[in-house]
Amino acid sequence: MTSSAGVAAVTEVDRVLALTATLDRHLPAIKQRDRGLSAGATLTAIASCQLAGGDHLVSLDRRRADTAGQELEPVPTPASTTAAGLAQRFTEQQFSGIEAAIAQVNARALDLTGQVRSSALRRRMTLDIDATDIEVYGRTKAGAAYNYQGQRTYRADVVLWAELGVPVAADLLSGADDPRSSVVELIRRTHANLAGQASQVALRMDAGYFAAEAALAAEELGIEFAIGVKRNPAVWRAALSVPDHAYTPVIGMTDTEVAAIRYTPKGWPKNIVCLARRTRIRADQVSRDPRARKRRTIPTDQLTLALDGRIEHVYGYSFILTNRPVHTPHGAVDPELLAETEYWHRHRTDIEALNKDAKHGAALRHLPSADQTVNRVWMWAALLACAISSWIQELSGIDRGNGRGRRTITRLRHELINIPARITHPGRATVLRPPPAANLLPLVLPRLQALPSG
Repeated sequence: MTSSAGVAAVTEVDRVLALTATLDRHLPAIKQRDRGLSAGATLTAIASCQLAGGDHLVSLDRRRADTAGQELEPVPTPASTTAAGLAQRFTEQQFSGIEAAIAQVNARALDLTGQVRSSALRRRMTLDIDATDIEVYGRTKAGAAYNYQGQRTYRADVVLWAELGVPVAADLLSGADDPRSSVVELIRRTHANLAGQASQVALRMDAGYFAAEAALAAEELGIEFAIGVKRNPAVWRAALSVPDHAYTPVIGMTDTEVAAIRYTPKGWPKNIVCLARRTRIRADQVSRDPRARKRRTIPTDQLTLALDGRIEHVYGYSFILTNRPVHTPHGAVDPELLAETEYWHRHRTDIEALNKDAKHGAALRHLPSADQTVNRVWMWAALLACAISSWIQELSGIDRGNGRGRRTITRLRHELINIPARITHPGRATVLRPPPAANLLPLVLPRLQALPSG
């Protein structure tokens, strides 16, 4: 008996996409003798453990204790001490190789999806970049630092292929590092690995990446971008000078409008346009707590009048700089293109959903070692677990929303991975006998087994 029979689906994805083999081709060897686990197998083993619910290194020892489940694992699960020792041997070459390997596995996955879905994915690729802080404890955590909230943290800077739901690049920074300092290299690295996989590449980032260097790098690579703008006096003046009739309703939101405003910060590309989005807020909904985030979106004069009870509503503003076309051939602003661009950038929340899934579904919510290299391996295992979850759902066809119906890891674990089953061996074959209760294992596993090996 095993409590995690759905790990067999992970093994099938590893076979179909040649995941471990591809990782090993791109990651230099971490041992002199060719025995035991390779670098790629170490990553796959930790990711499989996290998919089954493991959230500490010691969870690997618990997975090893499931002797029946070990028959289903894509690679043998190492002891926690062994995994930590192997992880310490990773260098920058290994971490660069992970990103190149994931790009190649994605190309293999596209070949196996349906023609319509594959064509859509190859036509346009949207890259979302965002950072998430991971709080740690203890002064021995190498590379951690205090963030602006006074928490000792690492900062994972992640790039997501939004349509496919797969993280494709990442850096592990300290909590005090500004992600803008390394985002240009991250953009260039990602573009180099994914070159040729889609006809058009687009980039979305929030105001934490408001930097001219990032926009110039994207423009140089031929990437369409939309980057959030930090609220400053110049952009406030430009927004408040726009008449009400210049605003057009946005898609899918009530009491919200968008307009193009005259704001081009110094040093940015010349062919950009600034979008101002404003949302109508009732005065009684404005918090009196000066720390409230919503207050920062409201012009100071309006905020004062609202708090004094002298007006019934105010507007909360956010701003976007983009090189996407929003004008007609005659130079006038096209309301439809304006609304579509704002709607597209708003779905930048895909990366926030990924970061949440990596933390609460996988085990990125903490980093288990005092060694920064081990923590980087742990971070990549968590991101690889997110990728495997997306690949399982893409290849088995259980995501019927073209990315929007994708299950979280927590749900997938409940419906597929952690399903108890009896393992039998009639005629030297391995047969799973799950309980009759409803679960995804009888649906997903045969579909994956029917796919050819990578």
